Amino acid sequence: MAVPARRTSKKVKRQRRTHKKLHVPGMVECPNCGEYKKTHHVCKACGHYDGKQVVEK
Repeated sequence: MAVPARRTSKKVKRQRRTHKKLHVPGMVECPNCGEYKKTHHVCKACGHYDGKQVVEK
């Protein structure tokens, strides 16, 4: 049975757990309709991007 040579410090133990957080994508409010959309993406609700109608809805 393997036995660790040294005790794992609190710092090292906590560093291993940093990648388990959930990341929320950057959401902004659409200036045209007010719905939340991803940054630099066409609004799914109204089809506007950068103040212009891009997709017909």
